[in-house]
Amino acid sequence: MLRSRDTTPKPLPSPQEFPQRDVVIFDGHCKFCRKQVERLQLFDRGGRLSFISLHDAWVAETYPHLEYDRLMEELVVVTRSGRDYGGAAAFRYLTRRLPLLWWLAPVMHIPFSLPIWSWGYRFIARQRYRWGRLDQDCDGGTCHIHFH
Repeated sequence: MLRSRDTTPKPLPSPQEFPQRDVVIFDGHCKFCRKQVERLQLFDRGGRLSFISLHDAWVAETYPHLEYDRLMEELVVVTRSGRDYGGAAAFRYLTRRLPLLWWLAPVMHIPFSLPIWSWGYRFIARQRYRWGRLDQDCDGGTCHIHFH
């Protein structure tokens, strides 16, 4: 007997529910970004991360030092100690934080490689709204606004 697979995404753990976790701030209006964050959550078997859209008012209230334009350009991880990492540096940090990503840490931490990873991250980030539209239209038609 075949079981139907539930494709409804599970709610992401929020920083309000889990204040002791690192906070991943992402573009919640971007389907591509949401999909990547859902995948990232699968690697977080130890419950080390919480997730929130940059468009949530809580982000501006809690992290007034994080500029909206920066958050629109890159995923940001705010650690429990208050340090923030963005873009490729955030992913690099996560390879040390999440045991299922440890295998990537040696490659991500090759000396002087961060500029190369950052270039690749920015390239993908600039295309994210295009790639997010491949399977369906964007929420509220917002994707076309962000094309560069």
